[in-house]
Amino acid sequence: MKSFVIGPNDGGQRVDKFITKAVPRLPQSRMYKAIRTKNIKVNRKRCEISQRLIEGDVVDIYLPDEFFSSEKPSGDYDFLKAPAEITVVYEDENILLIDKKSGLVVHEDESSTPDTLANRMKHYLYDRGEYDPAAENSFAPALCNRLDRNTGGIVIAAKNAEALRILNLKIREREIEKKYLCITAGIPPKKADTLTNYLFKDSKTNTVTVSDRKTPSNRTIITKYRVLRRVGELALVEVELLTGRTHQIRAHMAYIGCPLLGDGKYGSNEINRRYHIGTQALYSYKLKFVFTGESGILDYLNGREFEVGDVWFAHKFGF
Repeated sequence: MKSFVIGPNDGGQRVDKFITKAVPRLPQSRMYKAIRTKNIKVNRKRCEISQRLIEGDVVDIYLPDEFFSSEKPSGDYDFLKAPAEITVVYEDENILLIDKKSGLVVHEDESSTPDTLANRMKHYLYDRGEYDPAAENSFAPALCNRLDRNTGGIVIAAKNAEALRILNLKIREREIEKKYLCITAGIPPKKADTLTNYLFKDSKTNTVTVSDRKTPSNRTIITKYRVLRRVGELALVEVELLTGRTHQIRAHMAYIGCPLLGDGKYGSNEINRRYHIGTQALYSYKLKFVFTGESGILDYLNGREFEVGDVWFAHKFGF
């Protein structure tokens, strides 16, 4: 038998969702049976799968000890295998904005490296005394958006469950504006434009293709761009995604004849070799909170804008 006291980062979850995270060794089928047979109770009373927990509730689980993972001793957490070094753009008690560098993965991938941005963020907060896994039943600080390994820029992290819930909602509702800087090999046909086309993703090859024609298997993409400066055959371009699809910026700019410099998948290897660049010149450099709905504990962020001051390729290529 094990009891869990619901803390501030656990409240608001359904009973089944909480138990899935708090007791990962417990199969779902066994969990649902235990709820039905009253071997899982909330405040010593029968509970329902969909019941919402509130801070201070006590969840009692009357099951064998084999389902309960023994806590790791301090210093033996997996995230400590990653460095604690991150570049902080902004930080307060609820959120962390991190400038992810090109080459660093956001979450663990097929390489299984522990050196991910997510682990670095947890290690950073652990060292500062803001995250203690032993004190949490089901919550860990989490990243709210992703960037490709070779794309740099601002990634949002939530320090508590309420901030995570709000940020995930705001991202879904498109109430957080993100702008990208890129260098294109070729000058876009207009100083500024909004492109609308259709994108098909091939999951087997992890590539996408763009076309003018809508089909049942492709999806609409809308990309807004503005040319900031030109140097010879290169252009420094600001891009805003009005839809968020896989490789959208890279593929859409390539589709209009202006692939990103350094992009080996959608660009020109000949041009990339000429400029001695092996990774795409793409950076999520600016972020603005534009809340239109209820924003709870994050209301103070509404209207605030944050920007990365040093984008590696801007000066390198004369911009």
